[in-house]
Amino acid sequence: MMSRNPLAIGLAVALACIGAGASAQTGDTLAKIKSSGVITIGARDSQVPFSYKPVGGGDPVGFTNDICMRIVEAVKTRLALPALEVRYTILTSTNRIPLLTNGTVDLDCATTTNTVQRQEQVAFAPSHFVTSITAAVRKDSGINTLADLRGKTVSTVAGSTGLQLLRTYRKTENMEVDSLAAKDTSDGFLLLSTGRAVAYILDDVQLAGLIATSPKPGDYKILTGESLRQEPYGIMYRKDDPRFKEVVDGTVSQLMTSGAIEPIYRKWFMSPIPPTNANLNFPMTEAVKEAYRNPNNKGV
Repeated sequence: MMSRNPLAIGLAVALACIGAGASAQTGDTLAKIKSSGVITIGARDSQVPFSYKPVGGGDPVGFTNDICMRIVEAVKTRLALPALEVRYTILTSTNRIPLLTNGTVDLDCATTTNTVQRQEQVAFAPSHFVTSITAAVRKDSGINTLADLRGKTVSTVAGSTGLQLLRTYRKTENMEVDSLAAKDTSDGFLLLSTGRAVAYILDDVQLAGLIATSPKPGDYKILTGESLRQEPYGIMYRKDDPRFKEVVDGTVSQLMTSGAIEPIYRKWFMSPIPPTNANLNFPMTEAVKEAYRNPNNKGV
């Protein structure tokens, strides 16, 4: 018969309890936040005007960030934690879901497209924006349609839906297009601005932000009459977390239906914004207005 070591058994039980507690906290974000006194926001460094780092440093700012700060205030109230600390982690399109699901961040507050495929891994708040996937080109390029990209090189962002849609478009249209996958949105625009790519496939509003804040915004145009697909943006959080879902979804829905989101929208899309005081002059589309009238988290 194998001998039993009380010390070893006690250690094993303790480790099991620690593991179970960590797992439970990851599944209950409010409990995790209550225990640590910290909520961690996943942000970006260059997604103007949704989530980006100011010139000279400081915490990320932007339209989605402002919405997430309303969620933070709701969490403070729910947990009676007025001194709740907000920390930021800069994410990319390739690590945002893994770092959310493993508990590194609690909310992804940027421009993630709500897709049915992603819903298998994460949950989404009601969509706070609806965009159209298209291309930006230089005005002197002679390119006016997506079909004009045949045989040319375009830039996309690694892990983005734009890259997937471009691949589908190439197959459907039987069109040869070479693509360069950038690590983030600013690098993708750099490929266009330096001539390594003749077009940049991305969401129209992000293209507008990159162009407006570039050194020579008058050099570029967006193919507004062309669209690979309309896509909803949603704030991501962990799945199967009903208490946190109630706070997140309730806060975002109330912002929309009450009209409180409208001044936030004007601040970031219809007014001069840092770092260059550029004005995107991007009025609400009908798709965005409908999303605010009837909040939903339907994926594409």
